[in-house]
Amino acid sequence: MKIAVIGGTGLIGSLVVKNLTAAGHEAVPHAKSTGVDVIGGRGLDEALAGADVVVDLTNSPTFDEASPAFFQTSMDNLVAAAHKGGAGHFVILSIVGVDQVPELDHYRGKTLQEHLLAAGPIPYSIVRSTQFMEFMDAVMSWTSDADTVRLPATPVQPIAAADVAAAVAEVAAGAPLNGIRNIAGPDIFPLDELGRLTLSHQGDHRTVVTDPTAGMYAVVKGDVLTDKDAHLAPTHYTDWLS
Repeated sequence: MKIAVIGGTGLIGSLVVKNLTAAGHEAVPHAKSTGVDVIGGRGLDEALAGADVVVDLTNSPTFDEASPAFFQTSMDNLVAAAHKGGAGHFVILSIVGVDQVPELDHYRGKTLQEHLLAAGPIPYSIVRSTQFMEFMDAVMSWTSDADTVRLPATPVQPIAAADVAAAVAEVAAGAPLNGIRNIAGPDIFPLDELGRLTLSHQGDHRTVVTDPTAGMYAVVKGDVLTDKDAHLAPTHYTDWLS
């Protein structure tokens, strides 16, 4: 199959392209760097022409109030171009529990993206993932200084980017779900404990202070960040660290 991967040069996208190519598909990465602009529309019709499947892995450049507008415009443009190009399957990557946190602008944007896809004319699949292991350093940086990292004890179920990419590639190569598949890592950690484990492995001597008000995940309920019914990926966080 010919599969157009929008955002195909990023962390997940490049791995999705690699997996699909290894499986014998014609996976073509598209991004701003290749001349495709999901907001302005430049290059979209050409990129999606003749694609059997479209995979959208783009993300809002900010997590603030501009996020919903990004997803509204990008999905309007992508769905129109994919439909014009004859795509029979449209796949997006979303977040486990995304529709349960309207307090977060970015989560409202991703929920809007899901709704726009489901209401569109193309058979679809939504892959919802828990938090990427690769983002732990960024999460800690939001609420840290030279001596201390403040994190809430919110339960998280981190998943490796390679496992996310494998799941997205598998869904893209299959029949449309016309629904949602949840994926997660195999282990659940309180976020503050995950921070301590990460810093210890890195030889970082900063102290993790448990602070229920710290960072974005302070407003997210624990049962939103984990999923007992998710497809569990094989990579454990401690193995990933090593």
